[in-house]
Amino acid sequence: MTIRLAILTVSDRCAAGEATDTAGPALAARASEALGARLVAGACVPDDRDAIAAMLRDWASAAPAPELILTTGGTGLAPRDITPEATLRVLERQHPGIVELMRARCGARHPRAYLSRAVAGTIGATLIINLPGSEPGALESFDAIAVILPHALGVLRGTARDCGVRRVSRGTAT
Repeated sequence: MTIRLAILTVSDRCAAGEATDTAGPALAARASEALGARLVAGACVPDDRDAIAAMLRDWASAAPAPELILTTGGTGLAPRDITPEATLRVLERQHPGIVELMRARCGARHPRAYLSRAVAGTIGATLIINLPGSEPGALESFDAIAVILPHALGVLRGTARDCGVRRVSRGTAT
């Protein structure tokens, strides 16, 4: 089953036409390669809580809604970095394990990854994950969690089970 994907770039400069978004298109390509995801929506908004929350709500309530929404940008410590706060406004359930995995895997090579305030969670049957705004940071962060996303989305849509079952393949437990 193809994963419906939406990508929201959060950037004052990109929204004003002063910079070109490279992270959003790169994420769409990577998600297509890694997950077979199909981009169904994409937008760029300024670092504005109401604009971010409205877009996430609109997409998650669409018919059919994207199963996965990735945001890129606004997760750091700068005063205008408010993507996590805007995302928390719309989430019904948080899922901190996803961003914990992302920070742990990325932080092993880049300790500043732990400065990310990204959040993840669900609204309805849509999983929302905040990623960094730079193209390299967004791609590395996505790569760090890509392996768990098919199962996470399957569980969310009700087509996967047995999250805690250990499987043995080629002599190793997984």
